[in-house]
Amino acid sequence: MGRPDKSKVKKRGLRRFFSWKKLLGTFFVACLLAMGALYVVYLLVPVPTANAEATMQSNIYKYADGKVLARTGKINREIVGLDKIPLKVQKAFVAAENKTFYKDNGVDIKGTTRAAWSTITGKGKQGGSTITQQYVKNYYLSQDQTATRKLKEMVIAIKVDQQSTKSEILAGYMNTSFYGRSAYGIQAAARSYYGVDASQLTTAQGAYLASLLQAPNQYDWTSASTTGRKLVEERWNYVLDNMVGEGWLPESERAAMKFPVPQKPKPLPGMEGQTGYIVEAANQELMRQGVSEEDIKAGGWTITLSIDQKRQKDLVKAVDRQLEAKLDRKGDKKDATVQAGATSVDPKTGEVVAMYGGVGATEHWTSNATRRDYQPASTFKPIVLASALDNRSVTQDGREIGLGTIYDGTSKHKVVGSDIPFAPENEDNRSYGPVSVQKATNSSINSVYAQMIVDVGPARTKKTALALGMKDGADFGETPAMSLGTMGASTMDMAGVYATLDNHGKKVTPTLVKAAVHKDRTLSPAKGIGGQVISREAADTVTQAMTGVVQNGSGFRAAGEYEAAGKTGTSENNRSAWFVGYTPELVTAVGLFGEDAKGNQVTLTDTINAGRANGGRTPAQIWGDYTTRALDGGSDASFDLETDGSTGFDPDPTPTGSTEPTDEPTTTEEPTREPTTRSPDPTPPPTSTATTPAEPTRDPATTPPEPTTAPPVTQEPSPPPSIEPPDPDISQGSTDRPQR
Repeated sequence: MGRPDKSKVKKRGLRRFFSWKKLLGTFFVACLLAMGALYVVYLLVPVPTANAEATMQSNIYKYADGKVLARTGKINREIVGLDKIPLKVQKAFVAAENKTFYKDNGVDIKGTTRAAWSTITGKGKQGGSTITQQYVKNYYLSQDQTATRKLKEMVIAIKVDQQSTKSEILAGYMNTSFYGRSAYGIQAAARSYYGVDASQLTTAQGAYLASLLQAPNQYDWTSASTTGRKLVEERWNYVLDNMVGEGWLPESERAAMKFPVPQKPKPLPGMEGQTGYIVEAANQELMRQGVSEEDIKAGGWTITLSIDQKRQKDLVKAVDRQLEAKLDRKGDKKDATVQAGATSVDPKTGEVVAMYGGVGATEHWTSNATRRDYQPASTFKPIVLASALDNRSVTQDGREIGLGTIYDGTSKHKVVGSDIPFAPENEDNRSYGPVSVQKATNSSINSVYAQMIVDVGPARTKKTALALGMKDGADFGETPAMSLGTMGASTMDMAGVYATLDNHGKKVTPTLVKAAVHKDRTLSPAKGIGGQVISREAADTVTQAMTGVVQNGSGFRAAGEYEAAGKTGTSENNRSAWFVGYTPELVTAVGLFGEDAKGNQVTLTDTINAGRANGGRTPAQIWGDYTTRALDGGSDASFDLETDGSTGFDPDPTPTGSTEPTDEPTTTEEPTREPTTRSPDPTPPPTSTATTPAEPTRDPATTPPEPTTAPPVTQEPSPPPSIEPPDPDISQGSTDRPQR
């Protein structure tokens, strides 16, 4: 039999429906249909008018009662022609974003497809837009990441490229882009980052501004993290190298360039006094809630704050009376270094009712209310006590810690039970001998709290501190020195911690924004009150201990016609001085900080007063002045305490001194490094010299203090006319202090 003719054999299965001719024909038809559809889209999509972002609105910030505090967002932008921008600066922007800008037709199909695929496959967002597309997005469209918006962007970009010159498009792009620092456009950016007009920008500066556009907030050199600085410097080098590669910059000129570090940010006009500090703090809170900085700066927000207008004025006046009126900032360089900060919080809601950021936001931009680069010093000691009580910690010889527990108050007493040697000196090297925890709190005895944190455990104490509201950081080491407040903290942090104690151990997070409404969205404010973080018994017992500080201890200047608890703090070298305290209705943290014109930490000694500027002096006076007025002269409210029942008395209340008091005690007993093993100590001294006493018949919180620590006071004490008591809360010998 012969073979069948192949041309006459019928194709079977799917093969009978496909052939190369059919497939090729189908492909061409699909291409024609797609081209037709795109042409229809091209005809139907017009070039729109400018969008809302191109004609930005103001943000309105209101006091709690609805009165306007500030209006911001009247666009920080000044349109400049391309002829006002140096040619090499123009080229820097092209080199950074779109090297083919002068050749393309406004779109980059390949780049856009690559970026879309990266987003779809979960590899993250990538840039794929030309300069023309970005200008269209900024000026005509929104920032939405949708396929529809992207298609419109491409079509409009093609039309704009046909209707406008490349110079017009580049100028529009540079004038509409957001550079961070509330700066829209190249002119505002040049002034904000380098203090010059755009016409005066150098090539290196222009390359930095072009680099910023990729991530304005992350790449601002003055506030960027180490990673952010590395990334923006790499981006800057990339831009300049591209300029060399395109023939726009001589290689010899490129080699001589150094990274142009921008100046520190300055507030916009209208942010004078405390307004700038409050607005910035509110913006930071909004960003923590998920609102981007770009969205805030775009405007359209009505933001109601928790700031009480009357109490805000009371706080400013208290600082003016107790501090500023006593300083000669213009005539005395030392006086000019004194900075004050304060935060006042309602412990029942967490709302920040008043804030003091410094002499004025246009004069000193860094807010002293929210900065965390100074030590809280002995205001940390109540946290150590709270941790001891909450964890039912015991001393080295097995006695449960309470206000009546006796410790060795000898200055330079070596801590027992720690692998890290520590023997802090008490203020002016005073030794107290056997002393109760209540007395140690009143007089802020360093040696007692150094041993207590070892008994509790530094790691356990840190856990309590973070639960109460402190923030972690590289300087928050788990060492015995932590008992002296060697980490960094802000007045807002400490106000939150003490508010949690005031609120019987239920977490209080200071919040500033009560409501934030935009035409497109409404933001749910942060919650100020959380769950129980330490037991009520522990929190209330710490409150009881701190009432003694105000009545009988170093904080007596804060006393008034109200029931109060608080703690003083003065850091090593007197770089900071604090008083943090509360009544049943109000919690306020006040801090003084020494800072020179270059931003370096310096001593407060011999500034506001001769010798040390102690926490029990000016900070306590500011606190008392403000609290009296904020409570309309006083209050009958009292603490509702459920304590552990412990009280304290002093077996031998008379301290002895082995040296003459000095303003800056030496710290030779403290190691300069943290060794990994305990130094030899074959016969360590006991942590106490007596057992816990029976319940005393007197209340130490109302017992007059000893003459060597503070003058006798009643519920409403006033300092004697000729005797200034020492402030025994100096944090001695801390090697863990934060470095600027």
